[in-house]
Amino acid sequence: MIGYGFMGAAHSQGWRNARSFFDPPLRPRFAALGGRNRDAAGHLADRFDWPVVETDWRALIARDDVGIVDICTPGDTHAEIAIAALEAGKHVLCEKPLANSVAEAEAMAAAAETARARGIRSMLGFTYRRVPALTLARRLVAEGRIGELRHVRARYLQDWLGDPAAPYTWRMSRERAGSGALGDIGAHAVDITQYVTGEWITGVSGLTETFVRERPLADGSGGTGQVTVDDAAVFTARLGGGALASFEATRYATGRKNALRLELNGTRGSLAFDLEDLNVLHFHDATADTLTQGFTRILVTEAEHPYLDAWWPPGHGLGYEHAFAHQSVDLLTAIAEGTDPEPSFADGLRVQRLLAAVEESAAGNGVWTAVPTP
Repeated sequence: MIGYGFMGAAHSQGWRNARSFFDPPLRPRFAALGGRNRDAAGHLADRFDWPVVETDWRALIARDDVGIVDICTPGDTHAEIAIAALEAGKHVLCEKPLANSVAEAEAMAAAAETARARGIRSMLGFTYRRVPALTLARRLVAEGRIGELRHVRARYLQDWLGDPAAPYTWRMSRERAGSGALGDIGAHAVDITQYVTGEWITGVSGLTETFVRERPLADGSGGTGQVTVDDAAVFTARLGGGALASFEATRYATGRKNALRLELNGTRGSLAFDLEDLNVLHFHDATADTLTQGFTRILVTEAEHPYLDAWWPPGHGLGYEHAFAHQSVDLLTAIAEGTDPEPSFADGLRVQRLLAAVEESAAGNGVWTAVPTP
């Protein structure tokens, strides 16, 4: 694994739980942790029993005992590391968004397709696909339970930048992060919309805004850093089947900590989900008796629900970290079975093109902008 921050810890926990609670056809073994800061990487390595720390990612990829490379670094390094790993014959799991630009994403998708011909697998870490309630939502849509889709409302709301004195981080630099709320959390809203509905977004009209353009450096030096990414993005969209959609991504929604919300309205019913209540899916069946119609609160903790048979008895909820274990198990299973894991780098490229379309639209004051589709 390359990266030792927030995502490094989340992925480490996911790999560890994949072998502790599941019985995947391949058993993951921690080989080496990569990070430029040896002390910081060493701290994570000690916590999760990574036996070796490499400060050069090239040395990690060259190791004979490494079969999977898990990339948990900022977006500006994804393309170089992923392409090198694939060319070295390593399977790759890469955190989202795929890259910082469409050109980088195209190169990564091409490298993944070339590697695929040699049996080398790659997967993108849109982990929320593995939240059981959202996996169940996809199943219900595919079964026709909400009928023909009419509306989608997708929002990812956080508030960690609401204080203008909050320190500057790499996530506020276009050079390192690619974009702000749009790519960091808006990409998740886009992916789960396309995943759950099974439809591609074909066009967008968007606006972005940077509310605070300069922030204090975290080192206490008194200096400041220039914020060169968006703080918030809103856009409307049309899906391939004709449904209308609205999206919002912000890190200024005071009081909302990690509210990824999705609502679908169809001709036969509706579905609603909120990540801050992630064990619950709300379902309205419009074909039921009108005397008893209403949203049903489904507690997604039964053994029959996706992924749940490996965990706890019904009613014992899962948390944020569990989806990372599901992600690891799915990748291990695909590698063992010789199948293509999802989401693919090609899926990530499509999301990257959509993000670029939103930025293009916002630069034109919301002009309608087509999104290239497969």
